[in-house]
Amino acid sequence: MVDYKDGSRIEYLVLTIALCLLTCSASLAQQTEPATVPDAPSTKRSRTKAEPQRSNPVQSGNAFFQLLQRKSAVFPDLATDEGTLNSWQKFQLAANGSVSAAAVSKALLAAGFSQTVETIPGFGQEWGGYGKRFGGVMARSASNNFFGTFLLASALHQDPRFYVRNNLSFGQSVKYAVVRLVITRSDSGKQAVNYSGMLGTLASEALANTYYPRGSRGVSSTFIRYASDMGWRLGGNILRQYWPKINKRLKLLPSGS
Repeated sequence: MVDYKDGSRIEYLVLTIALCLLTCSASLAQQTEPATVPDAPSTKRSRTKAEPQRSNPVQSGNAFFQLLQRKSAVFPDLATDEGTLNSWQKFQLAANGSVSAAAVSKALLAAGFSQTVETIPGFGQEWGGYGKRFGGVMARSASNNFFGTFLLASALHQDPRFYVRNNLSFGQSVKYAVVRLVITRSDSGKQAVNYSGMLGTLASEALANTYYPRGSRGVSSTFIRYASDMGWRLGGNILRQYWPKINKRLKLLPSGS
């Protein structure tokens, strides 16, 4: 006798994976990151000259939408120089990160997994439940970027970008990815406790209690989601560490970049 419920679960997973592949493929065709990224600076490295102040694009009526179209690649938070970001540039980074291919792919996968194992029962099942789960993950990602990448990073003068560290073995890359969860780079180029990243995620999950259904709110649910976020971020850090090499090897970069 066929179990149609199990068949539906498999359908959700297959379609979710297919959507992730399509999302990544579309974004890769528009990938604009340089062929090389700067090695993660050490605390002994002298501070480089700050990037010149850019004019505020808010002056243009459609600048925000142009910003998203121009910068929404796979990992917009990969550092391509060591210049200090001002608050507006951190806001740009937060906006781009919220709609990047990585954010959308994560939401597709997380929603598919949640639908399959029936977490967050208040969202229901079928495709309506999947859509609510997807929207919930995207909302959490956007608020996480707002609090961590922009608000706290600006207030605490921390650099929210990911600096690739060159010439590491796989084990060293994993260790570096773990360290980057708790240690980041300050605007002055020194190492600092990653308060913006850790507290930004916690603030995002606290805010999620206002729009998540009953049964998926409260302290325990908040910290379960927080632990999940840290796991996703660890995996993302490992992929970020290898992304420039993957991108270059697959020859996805535009000619001349």
